[in-house]
Amino acid sequence: MVRNVRIVLASLGVLVLTAAAVTVAQSYGDDKPRSGSGQENMPLPPGMTEADMKAMMEAATPGPMHAHLAKSLGVWEGRLQCWMEPGADPTITECTSTLTALLDGRFVMCEVAGDMGGMGPFKGIGLYGYDNAAKKFQSVWLDSMGTGMAYGTGELSEDGKMLTWAISYHCPVQKKEVSMRQVERYTGKDSMTLEFYGPDMKTGKEHKMMEISYTRKAGAPTASAGR
Repeated sequence: MVRNVRIVLASLGVLVLTAAAVTVAQSYGDDKPRSGSGQENMPLPPGMTEADMKAMMEAATPGPMHAHLAKSLGVWEGRLQCWMEPGADPTITECTSTLTALLDGRFVMCEVAGDMGGMGPFKGIGLYGYDNAAKKFQSVWLDSMGTGMAYGTGELSEDGKMLTWAISYHCPVQKKEVSMRQVERYTGKDSMTLEFYGPDMKTGKEHKMMEISYTRKAGAPTASAGR
């Protein structure tokens, strides 16, 4: 028990020191210790090495992948097409998505409002980020159509024009965890398309469930104060 308490206290110390180090580093625009910054004199928690501290700082510092996510900040007007089953005609509605930065650019929040294919008003919230340690994009999604959360991991194409997500959630109809695929295509500076593919409830085969064509609204703010 005492050992566990010591581990927890040491971990908290590491987090505090890391946060302080990253704050100082960001004031210079990088994560390198500078003379007089105080980083070179900071004591290490028991069992920690300089290499451990460097790894934690690198994990906590926003980088190019976070900058990629930041390119989508703003307010987007969307045209939404929804297919209830393969071969069916789509229902067409509109939605608005507002993307804002959180925690000094480490994460992006997406707030969606619209109408879901004649099923009534729809609201959703997504959190997106890039885990430097796992080397993957990560997401969590929740909305007014259910009480569960969907979790995803993403891979960016080499040319940076497409981000593909593998998403899992528990389906109330199939009563099991199912997977779907989300593809973000960046078609221009102020335009992008989201495509959603999931299993047909009858056959289990993947089909296109939804597509949203987005255009960014000019002059919209791209950050949320106080977050």
